[in-house]
Amino acid sequence: MKAHTDVVESDRTRLNAVIEFCDNVLENGRDNYRKNPVPLFSDGINIDTGEHITWNFCDTGEAVISNMATQQNLFRTLTSLSYLLDEPVYKEAAKDSIRYHFDHLVDKSGLLQWGGHKFIDLKTLNAVGPVEKEYVHELKNCLPYYDLMYEVNPEATKKFIEAFWNAHVYDWDDLDVGRHGRYGLEVDHVWDHELVQRPSFRESLGLSFINTGNDLIYAAASLYRLSGDKGALKWAKHLAYQFVSARDENTGLGAYQFTQPKKVEEPGEDKRTLSKYGDRAQRQFGPEFGDIAIEARMLRAGGASSIYGRNALMQLQIAGEIGEDGRDILDWTYKGLISFAKYAYIPETNSFRTMFTDGTELTGYVLKRDGYYGKAGSELKSYFAHCGYLLSYSRAFLETGDTDLWEMARSIAKGNGFGDLGIKPGEGMNVNLQTDCSDPIALFAVLDLYKAAKCEEYLNLGRAIANNIFKRSFHKGYFTGDASKVNAKFDALEPFALISLQAAIEDKLEMIPDFVNGAGFISGNYLFPDGTVETVFDWELYHLKRGESIEALIKGSGLPDGN
Repeated sequence: MKAHTDVVESDRTRLNAVIEFCDNVLENGRDNYRKNPVPLFSDGINIDTGEHITWNFCDTGEAVISNMATQQNLFRTLTSLSYLLDEPVYKEAAKDSIRYHFDHLVDKSGLLQWGGHKFIDLKTLNAVGPVEKEYVHELKNCLPYYDLMYEVNPEATKKFIEAFWNAHVYDWDDLDVGRHGRYGLEVDHVWDHELVQRPSFRESLGLSFINTGNDLIYAAASLYRLSGDKGALKWAKHLAYQFVSARDENTGLGAYQFTQPKKVEEPGEDKRTLSKYGDRAQRQFGPEFGDIAIEARMLRAGGASSIYGRNALMQLQIAGEIGEDGRDILDWTYKGLISFAKYAYIPETNSFRTMFTDGTELTGYVLKRDGYYGKAGSELKSYFAHCGYLLSYSRAFLETGDTDLWEMARSIAKGNGFGDLGIKPGEGMNVNLQTDCSDPIALFAVLDLYKAAKCEEYLNLGRAIANNIFKRSFHKGYFTGDASKVNAKFDALEPFALISLQAAIEDKLEMIPDFVNGAGFISGNYLFPDGTVETVFDWELYHLKRGESIEALIKGSGLPDGN
């Protein structure tokens, strides 16, 4: 009886933490700069001082970050809490913010002022961004909460998605796609363009990275699901197929992009690895590996995570939601995951090989020259099979029933310290309830398994992970990286994962938004107090420890680059 009481008490404690967090965000995380506040959220808060997180621009100075692209998981958390508590105030706060953006903060084409290089300064309500990025529109693996946007304003959501595609497809016949989109373009019948299948790896001014492709595919497929627009689905599939057609014909591996960056300028004395100087893999690996050495055929940690983590999960979500209309998307995703498991996975170390997509091994290769992939003399290594891959393989198994996918999920789970998930869901398990894992993505993966098997052991494993999340990250009413961190990001996955677990406990998982592993970001030049300027990613601001200077964090931490 005591064990049951302890479980109920810990369930209640975690739920109360999410409630406290959401209440604090509504009270302290919104506009407090004017007598009649607007319903916008800041992106985060200093948990010691209560000050909102800011960006310091080189030209215009300090701005309070309010970026709706970096608040989409916050909106999912707020919506989920409203459903669980039958209390609409949380979801309504999210809807009010979306409504304000649609009513006041879109350009003439319907594009929102958000993304990787643009956001709203909550103090002034002006759209701001790093000047060197030219205030472009950019989403990469963001995967916004389109259901809620559509609920607020169907026509504005439709207009945004069409404007999004219009801004990022530079040439429809050649499908020249880029991560940077221009604001203020005229939009007219975007889905009426003719589909043209062009050769893979052609030179292009746009950079057809899959992390941008993921957002375009998800947006158009979501529009079809929400409105029945068949033209949107047609183009979602056409773009998705470009990455499929660029896979290696023998291994089925790849591709991170389906074009090559066109060389438009000689580097001269410039040592930077910019795309305008041509294909970065060819420049660094070409003399040794020949024609196979192009960016599109490079398979390493960041690109693989976008292909087999985020893209796979997103396309599995689409396929599951639209049913028969998504059978081809499901098939493409399934085949890609099977190839990645076959050629790249190292079960002994629960890691993946760094390689070219034709199967050429690069793990252990020592770089001969400086370049985009590292300094001369550095060694390329394998990369750990993290829980994002577990989520892709477990969900793919649930969609297909393929036992090879289940064995892959089972192996990745063991490699992450979760014990044995079983010979199949719910059978022959020996899960590790003493795991020290506190990764919210791991909790989402376990909840997928519980949804399929309704097995109490999976739920208990989820509780163990959730308790670790709570102990690590819940401090002063917010969720931070750990107790040493002073800044809390409102878009944190931790509260969304915890409320999702509570939904499973209460048999209400079907009521709340699904997790698609999207997240926005901001990057650009940041002016430090000492007058120096560095390129910063917003997630670095949330690594700041109590008593640490921002300069010391960014310049001396060795934090990994974003992608």
